Amino acid sequence: MNVVSARMMADSVATGLADENETENEDKEREKRLFRETKEQAASDLTETLGFYERKAKYKERKSNVSDLSLVRFISAELTRGYFLEHNEAKYTERREKVYTCLRIPKELEKLMMFGFFLCLDVFLYVFTLLPLRVLLALVRLLTLPCCGLRASICPYCKKSSGSRILQPAQVCDVLKGVIMILCYFMMHYVDYSMMYHMIRGQSVIKLYIIYNMLEVADRLFSSFGQDILDALYWTATEPKERKRAHIGVIPHFFMAVLYVFMHAILIMVQATTLNVAFNSHNKSLLTIMMSNNFVEIKGSVFKKFEKNNLFQMSNSDIKERFTNYILLLIVCLRNMEQFSWNPDHLWVLFPDVCMVIASEIAVDVVKHAFITKFNDITADVYSEYRASLAFDLVSSRQKNAYTDYSDSVSRRMGFIPLPLALVLIRVVTSSVKIQGSLSIVCVVLFYLGMITLKVLNSIVLLGKSCKYVKEANMEEKLFQNPPSAAPSRASSRAHRTKHTREPAGEPEEEGLSASVTTQPSRSDECPAPQLPTSQSDQFLTTPDESEEKSLIQDDTELKHRAPDKDLLEIDRFTICGNRID
Repeated sequence: MNVVSARMMADSVATGLADENETENEDKEREKRLFRETKEQAASDLTETLGFYERKAKYKERKSNVSDLSLVRFISAELTRGYFLEHNEAKYTERREKVYTCLRIPKELEKLMMFGFFLCLDVFLYVFTLLPLRVLLALVRLLTLPCCGLRASICPYCKKSSGSRILQPAQVCDVLKGVIMILCYFMMHYVDYSMMYHMIRGQSVIKLYIIYNMLEVADRLFSSFGQDILDALYWTATEPKERKRAHIGVIPHFFMAVLYVFMHAILIMVQATTLNVAFNSHNKSLLTIMMSNNFVEIKGSVFKKFEKNNLFQMSNSDIKERFTNYILLLIVCLRNMEQFSWNPDHLWVLFPDVCMVIASEIAVDVVKHAFITKFNDITADVYSEYRASLAFDLVSSRQKNAYTDYSDSVSRRMGFIPLPLALVLIRVVTSSVKIQGSLSIVCVVLFYLGMITLKVLNSIVLLGKSCKYVKEANMEEKLFQNPPSAAPSRASSRAHRTKHTREPAGEPEEEGLSASVTTQPSRSDECPAPQLPTSQSDQFLTTPDESEEKSLIQDDTELKHRAPDKDLLEIDRFTICGNRID
């Protein structure tokens, strides 16, 4: 029995030892497995850097492959590395659209410039053609109706009461314009153009460059304030007499207008003389410097923030500047042709310089507008909106409720005042061209008839194009609304206007576009209160009015952008910089 028990004890001890060995083996296998898993996880946390691997785990691999550090593998990776642009599709699509917009800018801009050029030409020809005829008709009416000056209650000829006007407000404005032109023309005879030319030519190149820049700034200042002087004169002369007098009188306003037109004409003549000196300089250095001044304009405007309103104002300024430069070039050519006894060969000598000035002006405008639209995310379609706004001015001036002449509307919109420029051109032409004999008089009459024909044809084409642009922009309903007026800058002026411009409930108008364009404007007995347009089609290009500007200043902590209320059609102020709206 003892032997059997001893054997059983020995077997149990051997079995326990075997179990312990198996347990130890399993522990070792488990440790190896954990070590292998830890190693694999550490290998997965490796970071690739310039062809070799750096471990982020605790253990570092001491044995590395020599091929991982080779230059061949790095060059191979650089040559075969790829990427997918479609992962950022929106960004590259936007860049492509910007390129297409820049390519469209020259075409759209030149369409606007061409339309604006013919608008300025129409206003400029109006001074030479229709304005003298309108003044003549007004004087004939004034001289052929002497009975209206009597104390009779009702005139037996014109069937009007003694208190009614002899001349309509438009006729009064025409007579004032004619008298201003005549007085300033005689005053211009005391200005010696030859002495001015030699005085400017005796200056150095740098001094002339500074003078020309000062003249450009002064021209913008005169244009900004000059139309206000003329508007003040027109309103003072035609204001209803029953109202309380709130002005200094017609005579002081008239003398201020005469002084302004004369001073502005002198300024334009000095500009033309400086340009003439640049054309006649031997080395053309002054002309080159004056042309480079246009490229300086790119630096001063491209890197500024522009809204659509500001770009519209700059576009109007560029149209006015381009047309003025063309007239200045015409004056230079006339003076040079006179000096060379109207030799046509000398015209071909001036032709390259003229083309160079025009080409530089066009190139600067294209580059400037292309980069302004690119930096401010403005589409090229905005120029069609600008064109429609200019067309609206032309169409609205033919309405029954027209509140201003079209020439004055263009002057306010673009800062282009035709009276001083026309005065300088008349002065240069009369001094350069000598009229002697009946044949010369016949040529002058034929030339005048040709100018009237050009004016009429230009007006007809512009009116047709303007109706088309207004219809495309869905602005037809605004033609039948009361003309909007900008809020005055002072509270007293606003209270004075509110006092005299109240009206009862508005009456709807039922008139067609074709009839209203061709009929004459009629004066209503009641002055309608200014109403802002409510059409959603013309809510583009807006700028905040005075009340919103005050609220924005008071609440300076509010960062949310407010929707402005002022319509584009109310922007009629020419500014100096072209990027600020009054």
